[in-house]
Amino acid sequence: MSNRLFQSIVHQMKDSIDRTIGVVDKSGTIIACSELVRIGEVLEGVGEELTYTNDAFHLNSFTFHPINNHGKIEYVVFIEGVDEVADNLATVLHVSLGSIKTLYDEKYDKASFIKNVILDNILPSDIYVKSKELHINNDTPRIVYLIKFTSKSDIVPLDVMQNLFPDKNKDYVIGVGEHDIVLVRDLKSPVDLDDIDKTARNIVDTINTEFYVKVLVGVGTVVDSVKELARSFKEAQISIEVGKVFDTEKNIVHYDNLGIGRLIYQLPNTLCEMFLGEVFKKGAFEALDRETLITIQAFFENNLNVSETSRKLFVHRNTLVYRLEKIKKLTGLDLREFEHAITFKVALMVKKYLSSKPSKF
Repeated sequence: MSNRLFQSIVHQMKDSIDRTIGVVDKSGTIIACSELVRIGEVLEGVGEELTYTNDAFHLNSFTFHPINNHGKIEYVVFIEGVDEVADNLATVLHVSLGSIKTLYDEKYDKASFIKNVILDNILPSDIYVKSKELHINNDTPRIVYLIKFTSKSDIVPLDVMQNLFPDKNKDYVIGVGEHDIVLVRDLKSPVDLDDIDKTARNIVDTINTEFYVKVLVGVGTVVDSVKELARSFKEAQISIEVGKVFDTEKNIVHYDNLGIGRLIYQLPNTLCEMFLGEVFKKGAFEALDRETLITIQAFFENNLNVSETSRKLFVHRNTLVYRLEKIKKLTGLDLREFEHAITFKVALMVKKYLSSKPSKF
């Protein structure tokens, strides 16, 4: 397709430029030329020259200028002559054909289309039409992963993920930031939830063991149409943000498993502060020392079971009861009562949320 695009442009330019002009691939084979009979001819030495330079160069009475696309050279424009005019015209050709190719790729590239969908840069009414143009099945179940590289490294996150998922027809790897990569995966029907988790685990394990880099993976929900990918992406973003507050030990967070943390994340700060003011009277929470907070956490982790909690904390049962009575006296909440325990648990999560002040998308 690029050959025809280049030939069309070269053909339109040939009457304005009284010299032989054209485009070769990185092996030196002419793929477009103002002299049609030369298409397919190999210009010796071009491939070797490209191993030494990414800039313009002279070779065999021609001036060459590589078309650099995101650090990769696939094509080189050439023009007859090695004088200053040839240099200037080669620069013009390089800029013109490079820009046209970029626009063409963006128009027809599937990954660019998917990126525009997840970032809400395309009208919903255009999504179905564009999907048909690019031969993307609109009804295939898909899911969005957001991979956030959290530790510094010399690796390029986008390159790493593209190597892990090379199938561009089923896996769309998209860079949405210097350290954030989106993976959109086609899923088999019926959807296997274990396979979704397995993919996330493979990403974390591979990047950690092979590159010694830590990542967080947020997993959205499965969607049944292309236009819903933006929602799954937003869910993956929220998963990471909520996980950083309430599940700090996890490196994989599923939107479906966020629980009450998802609700708290969506509440305005003023409402959260009002709720805390009602649950913890002035100075009540601050009066709880570290030992008491550890006791509370253990009590929740052991499903409000006094005997099991005292065993895990290596304290006498009466000691634990004494601490619970102390908490009741300070806060007015008896954690042995289910409703009081729920209120206290939610209040702790709200306080943790306000302390973290996560940035919302």
